Order: sequence, then structure tokens, then C-alpha cells
Amino acid sequence: MKNKLLVVGSAGGVLAALCCFTPLLPVFLTALGMTGLLGVLYNDAVLLPMLVGFLMLTGYAIWRQKKQK
Repeated sequence: MKNKLLVVGSAGGVLAALCCFTPLLPVFLTALGMTGLLGVLYNDAVLLPMLVGFLMLTGYAIWRQKKQK
């Protein structure tokens, strides 16, 4: 897999967006038995910077890919 950075950035961005805008994170944490983390993780102060970070990683991977060609 040549574009690992792009795959990680895209997957993380999609997952962070789903957890940010839908109640997907509480469902996953409940299924895993970690509902104690809901107060910490299900917070816009955590999810939005994570989303921005993954989107920046995706942008960097695309920029690096174009630079190599």
C-alpha cells in the first residue's frame, strides 16, 4: 500500500466526522463496555480538533502525492 498516509487521513476523517455529527460514538463505546469514556470523548472540544487534524493529514498526503509526480 503506497498511500498509507492518505488512507489513514481519509479513514480517520470519515470516522471523526461520523462520531462528531451522529450518535455513533456512544453506540460503539456502549458495545465495547466503555461508557465511562462518554463524558470525555463525546465532546466537541475533542472531536472537532481530531477531525481538523485528520483533514489536514489528508491534505498533506494529497499535496505530497502531487509533489512527487
